[in-house]
Amino acid sequence: MKYIYSLYIFIFFWLPIYAQENVTYQKPSAEILQLADYTAPPSVRMSDDKNYFVFQYKPTYKTLDELTQDEVKLGGLRINPVTNISSTTTYFNNLKVKSVRTNTEQQVKGLPENPKIAQLSFSPNSKQLVFTNTTAKGVELWLVDLASAEAKKLTEDDLNSNLGSPFTWYKDGSKLLISKLPSNRKALIDSSKDLPEGPIVSSSDGQVSQLRTYQDLLKNPHDEANFESLITSELYALDLSGKQTKLMDAAMYIDQSFSPNGEFILISTLKKPFSYVVPYSRFPQETAVYDLSGQLVKKVNEVPLIEIMPKGFSSTRKGKRNLNWRADMPASLYFVEALDEGDAFKKVEFRDELFTWKAPFNENPVSLMKVADRFSGVLWGDQNHALVYSRWYDTRNLKTFLLNPQTTESKLLSERNYQDVFSDPGSVHTERNEYGSHVMFIDNHKTYWVGAGYTKDGQFPFIEELNLKTNQKKRLYTSNLPGKKETIYDLLDIKKGDILVSIQSPTLFPNYFAKNIKTGKQSAITEIANPFQELENIHKEVISYKRKDGVDLSGTLYLPAGYDKNKQEKLPLLIWAYPREFVDKNTAGQSTSNPNDFTFPSYGSFIYWVSKGYAVLDNAAFPIIGEGGKEPNDTFIEQLVGNAEAAIDAVDGLGYIDRKRVAVGGHSYGAFMTANLLSHSNLFACGIARSGAYNRTLTPFGFQSEQRNYWDVPDVYNTMSPFMQADKMKTPMLLIHGAADNNPGTFTLQTERYFQALKNLGAPVRMVLLPNESHGYQAKENIFHVLWEQDQFLEKYLKNK
Repeated sequence: MKYIYSLYIFIFFWLPIYAQENVTYQKPSAEILQLADYTAPPSVRMSDDKNYFVFQYKPTYKTLDELTQDEVKLGGLRINPVTNISSTTTYFNNLKVKSVRTNTEQQVKGLPENPKIAQLSFSPNSKQLVFTNTTAKGVELWLVDLASAEAKKLTEDDLNSNLGSPFTWYKDGSKLLISKLPSNRKALIDSSKDLPEGPIVSSSDGQVSQLRTYQDLLKNPHDEANFESLITSELYALDLSGKQTKLMDAAMYIDQSFSPNGEFILISTLKKPFSYVVPYSRFPQETAVYDLSGQLVKKVNEVPLIEIMPKGFSSTRKGKRNLNWRADMPASLYFVEALDEGDAFKKVEFRDELFTWKAPFNENPVSLMKVADRFSGVLWGDQNHALVYSRWYDTRNLKTFLLNPQTTESKLLSERNYQDVFSDPGSVHTERNEYGSHVMFIDNHKTYWVGAGYTKDGQFPFIEELNLKTNQKKRLYTSNLPGKKETIYDLLDIKKGDILVSIQSPTLFPNYFAKNIKTGKQSAITEIANPFQELENIHKEVISYKRKDGVDLSGTLYLPAGYDKNKQEKLPLLIWAYPREFVDKNTAGQSTSNPNDFTFPSYGSFIYWVSKGYAVLDNAAFPIIGEGGKEPNDTFIEQLVGNAEAAIDAVDGLGYIDRKRVAVGGHSYGAFMTANLLSHSNLFACGIARSGAYNRTLTPFGFQSEQRNYWDVPDVYNTMSPFMQADKMKTPMLLIHGAADNNPGTFTLQTERYFQALKNLGAPVRMVLLPNESHGYQAKENIFHVLWEQDQFLEKYLKNK
C-alpha cells in the first residue's frame, strides 16, 4: 500500500511538468504585490563644489517594450543600432535641483518631452550639468543651468554613445568634446539570409593561454563590418551655445581625456585585426596625445591583439597599461609595465614598475617605483606625495606605499588582507586641486580617511587623521547612533567639522544630512519617505552562529510582524545566500551585516515573503575557505553543506522554525550554490536557482574565484558541477533564467541543459525563461512573474508541505 501511495504522488507531481505550459504573465499575491509595485525614490548626486544636489527620478522598472527594442550583440557589447546607445542603459525621466546654500528645490524646466535621460555630468566649475537624451532616432545632448534650473538642447540626435558617454568636458568648462556619427556612415549589413561564402576559420599558434568564457563576441566578417560601423565616430568641439567645430576625422575612438592643464587630449582608438574569441577591450589599440587643434603631439602607446593570457588572476598583459594623466601635474602621463611579462607564475623580485612621462614626451619616461606584487592603483596628492597600491590575489594581500614622486623614495604605509574588513583603514579624502583634478587632500602632512568602521561589535563609521610624516593616527569622529546607521559620504570642510552623511534605520529611508562633528548639529537635505511602510512592524535582527569547524557565520533574520513563537506555530524558513571565497578563517568569519540597514525588499532576495508568514534569513554567510596552501574549492561541497546546516541549526535553536520546511535560493553563483545543496544534502524541502551556471566544463578556464583550469583539476570541476550530479537531485527546484543572459559563463544554455538532464532523470523541476532579460531582470512584467512563480512554488512545496 505504501508503494502504491508513493507511486501516485510521483505521477501526480510529474503529469503537468512533462508538457510545455502556455503561461501568460502573472502577478504575485496581494501581500507581495503591494511591496513590489512601488514608486522608486530618487537617487541623489552632488556637484563638485558642493553647492548643488541633483535629484534623479526613474521608473521603478523597465517595460517589455524597452527590452524588445532592436539590439545587436558584437564584441562584448549590446547596442541599439537605431539609437546608437547601449541597449542596457537605464534612463531617468525627471530631474530636480536643490541649492545647498538657499535650501531651495527646483524642478528643472524645459526638459525634453518624455525624456530618456542618461550620462549626467557636472561642468568643471559646477555651474552646469549636461546629460544625454535618447529619442526614437538617436542620442542628443542637453545642458542645465543649475542656478536657474533651466534646460536647453545643445545637439541633434546624432551622437555616438555605443561605447559609453559621447562627451568629455574641456578643462575650462567652456566646451565639450563630443562623439558624432560619421556623415558617410555605412549601413549595417543584414546577413541573416545571405548564403555563406566560406567557413569560419580560427587557428592557434600553439601558445598556452587562459581565456574566460565571454559572450556576445564577433562571429564572422559581417559582424566585423557592423561592429566597425557602430563604434566609428567623428570628434567635434561643442561650445555651450551649440556651435560645433570638427576636430578629428572618423575613427574607432574608445577613450578621450584632457590633461589637467587642458592643453592636450589623450585619445585611444581601436585597430584591426578584430577577434572572435575576446571582447573589444582586448582588440589592438593605439593611444596618442594631440593638441587642442587636433594635431598629433606624440604616439604614446600601442597594444596588440590580446588573445593569449597567462594563467592566474594576478597575471596581466605585456606592455604599457594604466596609461593616464597624473592628476597632480599640468601635463604628465603615468603608466605601468610588467617586469615578469605579466606571468604570475614567474619568480621575479619585482612584478611591476611605475613610470611618469612629461609632455611633450620627447624624453624617456622616468621610473618612479617598482612593486613586488601586482600594481593595483595610484592616488596622486601633490608633487611630493602619492599613494601606490599593490595586491596579490593568491594571498589576498594589499600593500599601500607612500611615494615621493620627486625623489622616488617610498615607504610601506600599511599591509593587510584586503578581505579583512575589520582592519580596513578606509579611503583617503580627496579635493580638487588647481587643475580641477581630484587629488589626495594634504594639510601640513595630514590626510583624512573615511572608513566604513566594521568591527566585531558592529559597524561604527569613522573619520581619522593620518600624519604622513610621522605615521601617527588620530580619531576625529566615530559614528554611533543607537538604532540607526550613519554613512559618511563626504568631508565638506574638515577644518570646520562639516561633513555630508546619510542616516537610515530599518524603517527610515536613507536621507542626506549636513552635519558638524564638533557641535553635533545637523540639517536635513533630503526627506524621502519610506516606500515600504507595510514592513515597518516586522522583526529584524542580525544573528551570529558558528559552523561545526568553528568558523563564525552570520545572517539577517526577518520574522513576520507580531510573531510569537510561544503562541504560534513554527514558521517555514527561506535562506538566501551567495558563496564567497577566503584564504583564512578569521576574515571569513567577519560580518558586514548591520541590523540598522534600511529594509529594502526587491526581487533579489526573499524579504517579500516575511509578509506572508515566512521566516527569512537573508545574506546568510556562506564562506568557502582555503588555508595552508589549499584552494577554497578543494572542499567546496563539504563547506557549502556545513554553512547551510549551521544556518538552519541557528534559526531552529531560536525556536522559530520547522526545520522540515526550509528552502534555499540564490542568483548567479547563489543559484550554483542552491543546485549543489539540493544535490548533496537533505536539508531542504525545495530550492530556487536563478540565472546560474551548472556545468563547469562549459567554463573550463576558470570561474568565479577559481583560477585553475579544468585540466589542472578535473575532479574539482566535475564534483562542483550540479549537472554532473543531476542523478542525485530529487528535491523540488525552480530554475529561472533570463533568455538573453549576457554574463560570462551563465549563458541561458546552462539552465536549459541542466533542466533537460533533471527532467529526464526524474527530478521534480520547473524551468522559467524570461523573454529578453539578461543576467539581472528589469522589465516589470518579468519581475512580477518571477515573484508569482516563486510564490506559487513556495506555497506548494514549502509552506503547505
